[in-house]
Amino acid sequence: MTVPDPKVFLTSIFNAAVAAADPERTIRDHLPAKPRGRTIVIGAGKGSAQMAAAFEKVWDGPIEGLVVTRYGYGAKCERIEIIEAAHPVPDAAGLEASRRLLEKVQGLTADDLVMALISGGGSALLPSPAAGLTLADEIAVNEALLASGAPIAAMNTIRKHLSTIKGGRLAAAAWPAKVVSLVVSDIPGDNPALVASGPTVPDTGSREDALASISAYGMKLPDAVMAHIQSPAADAPDPDDERFARNEVHLIASAGVSLEAAAVEARRQGIEAVILSDAVEGEAREVGGVHAAIAREVATRNRPFQKPVLILSGGETTVTLRAKGKGGRNSEFLLAFAIGINRVEGIHALAADTDGIDGSENNAGAFADGSTVSRMRAAGVDAKAMLAGNNAWTAFNAVGDLFVPGPTGTNVNDLRAILVR
Repeated sequence: MTVPDPKVFLTSIFNAAVAAADPERTIRDHLPAKPRGRTIVIGAGKGSAQMAAAFEKVWDGPIEGLVVTRYGYGAKCERIEIIEAAHPVPDAAGLEASRRLLEKVQGLTADDLVMALISGGGSALLPSPAAGLTLADEIAVNEALLASGAPIAAMNTIRKHLSTIKGGRLAAAAWPAKVVSLVVSDIPGDNPALVASGPTVPDTGSREDALASISAYGMKLPDAVMAHIQSPAADAPDPDDERFARNEVHLIASAGVSLEAAAVEARRQGIEAVILSDAVEGEAREVGGVHAAIAREVATRNRPFQKPVLILSGGETTVTLRAKGKGGRNSEFLLAFAIGINRVEGIHALAADTDGIDGSENNAGAFADGSTVSRMRAAGVDAKAMLAGNNAWTAFNAVGDLFVPGPTGTNVNDLRAILVR
């Protein structure tokens, strides 16, 4: 089958993946029984405002609540207050949101219900430094984590040991109320305790695990932070703590479900689809090189998959910052990919974050094909130099290949879609 416009096709694949994580559809399927007492809605993440709006539509009892999302990601709610704060580096608005969320769950009873709407991005949106630490310390930690190249699971294990709200502490504060967490996962492996550093879902990751990651990735953290994380005061609540005994956790959307939906949409349009994995991790440029090698093999030798085919993968790569360019993990992946398929015909790719934002700019990712590198050269841009300088945004902007869908209202991590015609 001939695909008339690869960008249109790949955009339709992205849209299908995002639609599969639509909060109204997924929340409706995971509603608990109504409580005898109050229903309090709390939440954090880049999809939390849309989750709150969806919850208001499907819950027919009285509710009150508060959720925090990224600037520009708000949604209209009648009964749930929406606060916007900074991501990926925390700010004072997030600090105030954390304080108010902890306040919101104080003084509840066993008859009350707390609905926690959690999605990716909540780690940065919920700064709440442990005793003796400051917002500046938490910002320094976040910047070090983002530059380290550490996988998201390691980052969030560190974060939860420096917080008064992460690692299950928000749910512990709500006790004896029952807490039901509805989680949209952006974590490879879909461990709900790692999404947003698990404010309502404790896990077994220890201080020793956090310290091992700090050492392994060569992180330089403030002295006060290191002193705290080396002390028993940093220990997070244990999952077996009786305060969590009645709680429920439901994973309502994930990368795996969205990739399956993307594959179904491709087949509906007459293109066979294969899913490599929904949990790809590693350095973005290296993962881009591997994906390029697979695409080249299909394009030139018709193996290991028969063309035409759509090759899909999900997960969350990382970027070790070597310079101060503009970009994000998806655009960096795709620039390495473009270099790897340079001058190979019939390959078209989209790499994008399902929340609509790849890095600090307004694009979710970018498009690339076998002509990308030569078009960049014609525009006065050296693709390899841009990759070396972590400047993928600038490279794709020069050729008009940025992908800008706007905020999507969900977040199930990255989508990589490679069409080989």
